[in-house]
Amino acid sequence: MKRKFALLTALVIVISLFVACGGEAQPSSAVSGSGSAQTSGNDGEETLVVYTARSESLNNAVIENFEADTGIHVEVVTGGTGEILKRVQSEASNPQGDICWAADEAMLQDYTDCFEPYVSPEDANMLEGYKNTNGYSSPAFCDPTVFIVNTDLAGDIEINGFEDLLNPELKGRIASGDPVNSSSAFQCLIAGLYDMGNGDPMSDSAWEWVEGLIANLDGVSLNSSSQVYKGVAEGEYVVGLTWEDPAAAYVRDGVAVKVVFPEEGALMSGQCVSIIRGAPHMENAKKFVDYMLGESCQNYVGQNLTVRPLRADATLNESLTPWDSITRLESYDGVWVAENKAAITERYSECLENAG
Repeated sequence: MKRKFALLTALVIVISLFVACGGEAQPSSAVSGSGSAQTSGNDGEETLVVYTARSESLNNAVIENFEADTGIHVEVVTGGTGEILKRVQSEASNPQGDICWAADEAMLQDYTDCFEPYVSPEDANMLEGYKNTNGYSSPAFCDPTVFIVNTDLAGDIEINGFEDLLNPELKGRIASGDPVNSSSAFQCLIAGLYDMGNGDPMSDSAWEWVEGLIANLDGVSLNSSSQVYKGVAEGEYVVGLTWEDPAAAYVRDGVAVKVVFPEEGALMSGQCVSIIRGAPHMENAKKFVDYMLGESCQNYVGQNLTVRPLRADATLNESLTPWDSITRLESYDGVWVAENKAAITERYSECLENAG
């Protein structure tokens, strides 16, 4: 009995000394990091940090399913395309993120030194024209340039291509953003320049079309891309120049609009996913790229969203126009466009000023 009492007393003394020195018995969750990418041990191994400029609906669909299927926790950092790319570049000496999901290959060409070489095994299953050709960036989804047309207001007016936007009946009834400040408006402008310039976006015929379009816009450019498709859906305009995603979403929801791919050719660049060079969670980053290009993810997006998957065997919902019904702009040179964006927007601004 005395021996047991002595042992108990010694144990109490040890515990007292431990507490006095600041020791605490805590569950592991209480001492782990607050979800930071820099947590260590199992937390770090089960974490992925994604920098994305994509839409909220697409982010949620892909990332939530990835978490559920893999058990890997994803921290999401959102921002505009330029903002995301600048962040990746500024952190190059000490990467904080793992994935950059922000732009097409043309816009990423000056950032390849910030990315890790990686071609997913799933790359072989992507559509022709949407494979990883530079070894760094994998096209995953596509949001083409289209027209959204209010079917109640259009009546008998034919709106099948860029040439039709010069119809005098549409004067003041066309919604378009400012190509200087809106990426969707700029892409629509580029598509029109290529199509109406017969493959030469700086030709006289291309810019004559721009002057005619500005005249039909009554010199008005809307402040945001959302005003374009909302304005058409709500009956303020007959037609708007926009992306397929929001236009197809209105079709899906039963609004009296339709999506028109310009008959001269639609701009169909693929939005890429890239692994940041020196990513803290490299293996998880590779898993994420593989997952995005994989059958389950591509089919889920194609069946449930209005964003276009780029896997060859992916199925599309009825709101999305079948691939074989689309004329694709083949002459588009994304590298040239990226290098000459400032000159193009400056010339557009001059045309707008002259029209006033």
